[in-house]
Amino acid sequence: MNGTETLAPARMPTVYFIDDSATMREVIKIAFRKENIQVVTCADAASALAQFDALAPDVVITDVIMPDKDGYQVCQFVKEHERLARTPVILMSGVVNKSVAEKAMAVKADELIRKPFQPQDLIARVKNLLRPKSDGNGGKPSPAAEPAPGAAARVLSSLFSAPPVSASPPAPTGAFAPRAAPPVPVHSAPAAPASGDVQKLRNEIRRFELLVRKLQAELEAERQYCAALEADFKAAQEAS
Repeated sequence: MNGTETLAPARMPTVYFIDDSATMREVIKIAFRKENIQVVTCADAASALAQFDALAPDVVITDVIMPDKDGYQVCQFVKEHERLARTPVILMSGVVNKSVAEKAMAVKADELIRKPFQPQDLIARVKNLLRPKSDGNGGKPSPAAEPAPGAAARVLSSLFSAPPVSASPPAPTGAFAPRAAPPVPVHSAPAAPASGDVQKLRNEIRRFELLVRKLQAELEAERQYCAALEADFKAAQEAS
């Protein structure tokens, strides 16, 4: 063995970013430009899944709401795939509530991130998920790091459960007791809306909330994209 032995270059990890927003895809490509990570951006799940056999992912980042397969289906496909089952998956959602979190847990997602987010936060999460693959345990988490069965579900339930209702204080008596309110005539009480109408109204409100959050995410992505382009332009001017 001579002293001129050369080491094989480390393989560059591949990250798939799946989002139907062209702006978000450009922002992520710019954000990862200086990282030693190859980013493959896809506008839909079908185009991403079609490339997995030729170029296997090391991490998959996917939006939850997409035109064809949603992010939960992509995550489920990855986790049930014979070769890709241990590939980390990050789900992105404009709304993160108990329902979204439970669905993410059901498909065994590794991370759930709320949109809009800072690209550097996403980069840090990706690097953290890639790190275990280079340790001496072959990418397997240590037994001490594995949560007890059902622990995550209990923590999730406590995070999204409603706060406990405090007991009502005792009613004042004697001279400090408030005067009773005059009775309200029966005919003046408004009729309660039908339960079906209430549910329709709630669904409409929820739909508008989702739309507003999606628009906010798009605007934030546009802002970050413009800032990144401006920074690149200034760097090019300084270099010239």
